[in-house]
Amino acid sequence: MKSARDIPVTRIFKENRNAKSGVVINRGGARSSKSHSLGQLFISELTTGKNKLLLVTRKTFPSLRITAYKLIIDLLKEYNYYSFCNHNKTEHSLTWPSNGNWMLFSSLDDPEKIKSSQWNKIWMEEATDFTYDDFRILQLRLSGPRQANEYNQLFMSFNPIDAFHWIKTRLIDKEFGIKEIQSTYRDNPFLSSTYIDILLALKDTDPNYWKIYGEGEWGILENIIYRNWDTIHPDWWPDNFDNVIYGLDFGFNSPSALIEISIKDDEIYERERLYESGLTNTELIEKLHDLISDKSNYLFADTAEPARIEEIAQAGFNVYPSDKSVKDGIDYVKSQKTIHIHQESENLIKEKRGYKYKETKDGQVLDEPLKFNDHLMDAERYALYTFYMLFGAGESWEGSFGVGQTLSSGADW
Repeated sequence: MKSARDIPVTRIFKENRNAKSGVVINRGGARSSKSHSLGQLFISELTTGKNKLLLVTRKTFPSLRITAYKLIIDLLKEYNYYSFCNHNKTEHSLTWPSNGNWMLFSSLDDPEKIKSSQWNKIWMEEATDFTYDDFRILQLRLSGPRQANEYNQLFMSFNPIDAFHWIKTRLIDKEFGIKEIQSTYRDNPFLSSTYIDILLALKDTDPNYWKIYGEGEWGILENIIYRNWDTIHPDWWPDNFDNVIYGLDFGFNSPSALIEISIKDDEIYERERLYESGLTNTELIEKLHDLISDKSNYLFADTAEPARIEEIAQAGFNVYPSDKSVKDGIDYVKSQKTIHIHQESENLIKEKRGYKYKETKDGQVLDEPLKFNDHLMDAERYALYTFYMLFGAGESWEGSFGVGQTLSSGADW
């Protein structure tokens, strides 16, 4: 098991650990180490002291499971701590038997779940998803018995995307005794130079985005492209879809992104299937074999790398280069009635929320999207628009998908 001195930490971890306030707010830009640092902090709390009650929460459990929950489990394994825990996978909790400390991972989609509980430390990940009433309910639960020199505390982490959010207007601007920790990419010494270059490009392509995601300052997301979507809880996800297609955006330093688009009763349903960096084409194909059960379903991919498309085709997939008409593709996606997104599609939801038109330094809005965190947005457009163009522009979804047409391998693209 690693000793604490063997685990690299950032300034953000140290500031959170040294904070004495009852509420500690972590606002920061993209990849600023805030979530990683709080994950480390809660592991430190789990493994030290005794009889602590720790809660890690997000608004919905599907989102929690693939973010903070996964982060902490992965870190425990990386530090060789996991084997010393009792992990109850049914109730989603961790116990450190030698000291009686207990950590629960629970959502707040039903506040009644925790109304009768009490805690020493609470972490609200993606706190901007919560309501002010949610916050007050959690704050009232900071009543767990504590040891001498210990503090009951509520930690929050988020990107500051809305300067009029209640976190700023009702807490930061009006309440005393709150510790605010601001972080940027500069606080993360482990960030790749490639990602730093992507962030730095925002200075010229969109000053407001740079303010939020580069500098960790409060901003306002405006000129959002897509508003015709909602989310669906896994319990309400349909089965026996009429048709299924896929969109694939290639990456290596940036994520390879795969989206599954399903049709049922002329309604569109979308689910993120893959969002992972560092994949060779061989590794990507192995994952596609696991993720696409019916290889006869159409897979529309980024045309920038035809050799990769050919290799995927040789692996047995019904893959074709996409129509990459950006404006027309966006207009087509915007023209659809409400698109339903699986609630566990964390990156897909984030990209939808932040996908916006580019702005110049003088505030002029351009008729093109900002190239930032758009991998699944590209994959979505590839699939929806290319299929539409191939199978009868102007036909309904039901008509387009029901004709049973196939593509010729010799098609002229």
